Amino acid sequence: MAADLRIRIEGVDLPGRSCGPDDGIPSYTNIHVAVQRRDRPGELLDPQPGDASSASWTLECAVTGADVKGPYVQGRSGGRFVYLSWGTVDGSGAFDMFRRAKLMLDAVPADVLDTAVREGLLVGRLGLTDGHRHPLCARVVPPRITWTAGPAVQG
Repeated sequence: MAADLRIRIEGVDLPGRSCGPDDGIPSYTNIHVAVQRRDRPGELLDPQPGDASSASWTLECAVTGADVKGPYVQGRSGGRFVYLSWGTVDGSGAFDMFRRAKLMLDAVPADVLDTAVREGLLVGRLGLTDGHRHPLCARVVPPRITWTAGPAVQG
């Protein structure tokens, strides 16, 4: 039987609205970050500007054993993850992705996931800027992200 779970991603230290050209990456402006929906790369949850003081998203999920599923959870059982997509936004509001961060759910400690399932909330906290002051990308696991459990707030 599946249990309901909310995953809240909390990002701080955003890189700004522009980056490059340097360190082998081109120049990007009007940068935003959002959670990408599974099987629909163009469907994004709540894009946030790259110069925000923080960014957060809450994902509705279901958990069976250690397997987390939901519309914004990617990958196969044993390798699930959430994509944070970075892109530029043009004058019409169109989002053009240029990189992604892969928040690995299989790296959530088992005791934290168990507690989160009981309490209803799993929280991932991370900085969204890499060591070159660019948008964070690639595979993200602890200690780059901290996973904690807490009671779900109704509302």
